Amino acid sequence: MSNVFYRAVNKELLEVDYGEGIYLYDTAGKRYIDAASGAAVSNLGHAHPVVLEAMMKQAGKVAFSHLSRWTSKPIQELADLVAEVAPGDLSKLYLVSGGSEATESALKMARQYYVERDGQSSKYRIISRWKSFHGNTLGALSMTGDGRRKKYTPLLLDFPHIAPAYCYRCPFDKKPESCGVECAQDLERCIKTEGAEYVAGFISEPVGGAACGAIVPHRNYSKIVRQICDQYDILMIDDEVMAGFGRTGSLFAIDDFEVVPDLICAAKGMSAGYSPLGAVIASQKIYDAFKQGSGVFVHGHTYGGNPLSAAVALSVVRVLIKDKIAANARTVGAYLLNRLKETLLRFPFVGDVRGKGLLLGVEIVKDKTSKEPYPLAKGMAARLTQTLAEHGVIVYPGTGNADGVNGDQFLVTPPLILTKDQADELVAAMRDAFTAFGKTI
Repeated sequence: MSNVFYRAVNKELLEVDYGEGIYLYDTAGKRYIDAASGAAVSNLGHAHPVVLEAMMKQAGKVAFSHLSRWTSKPIQELADLVAEVAPGDLSKLYLVSGGSEATESALKMARQYYVERDGQSSKYRIISRWKSFHGNTLGALSMTGDGRRKKYTPLLLDFPHIAPAYCYRCPFDKKPESCGVECAQDLERCIKTEGAEYVAGFISEPVGGAACGAIVPHRNYSKIVRQICDQYDILMIDDEVMAGFGRTGSLFAIDDFEVVPDLICAAKGMSAGYSPLGAVIASQKIYDAFKQGSGVFVHGHTYGGNPLSAAVALSVVRVLIKDKIAANARTVGAYLLNRLKETLLRFPFVGDVRGKGLLLGVEIVKDKTSKEPYPLAKGMAARLTQTLAEHGVIVYPGTGNADGVNGDQFLVTPPLILTKDQADELVAAMRDAFTAFGKTI
């Protein structure tokens, strides 16, 4: 009996020994393609020498100092570098320790921004989408729009949700040729229903992640959202915890949609799994409201801005820029997406293959024509994930796509250093696994 309280207490887990590049090795010596990057985290792969060197160097100086009393060169240099590459005037970096802390911080920053700006404000609610995941702390879970919230509903804030930007299962029954981006227009309906005087922000992922399997919104979605937010004096919060720092083929996924948000939430790829880190990147106008107001953001976490995580993230972002990692994600990601479509859509239980860069998703269906899902009780996502692992591929599964309960999908999010040859290796292994799995249905 283990004394570890695992997330899935009855699940038998593989035991990792070490990692190298895009591969992980278990304690029996078996090699796996880390096609999940853990949880879309390990953007530079495992054991990257530049990052390891930066980590050891900083650990030999000072690993921790509290941001309420000390600053440090790593956090200053990281903030300067992020300011150079972030969209528009987003230049002020607020550091935390992970994605849920980042979105929770953005929620509170949005609320306090209006209080600082106006002296008092009724704005506090955050609108988000169904089929979204914004974190597991209570504020972040209140903004989340998938099944992770169900057991905790009595504890959550009463925040509204709008239709998902889900072209494969369009909630408005539109086709691409008839689409008026109704899913974006749904934001205005919600604002009018709730009252703009109570709404502080709208949060969304530019490309959907864990809750939906890499759904890519209509090309005009973010532009419409930006216009609506401006019209009703609401902050546009861009959740790039998963998509940010190169995964979709740009350093920030929102850049491809030609929009500048008010806040960006980042984590995962920003430190690439080498040390826990998250951040909110704020626009100048938001920073100025605090600067000219009380001067204090009433919020903070113990490990936010620690020198070790900041030094690690600084080395990661420098490598991303120097080695043009985002460009590789764009090029190899497009190649991998085409190969996955060619290979996997032939299987009768694969309904959709989609995504952007190296944030890709595969949706499993019972009937390709009607898009009918398998019932949750069949455990298709878990079973297919297990079969893939037996064939040396680790993916990131999810459920509830069709109706909040049924509907299976998984993410394919390998490290951004993936080569085309490795993409071919991945596709071949997945083809074999899908073939084997198909015989069990």
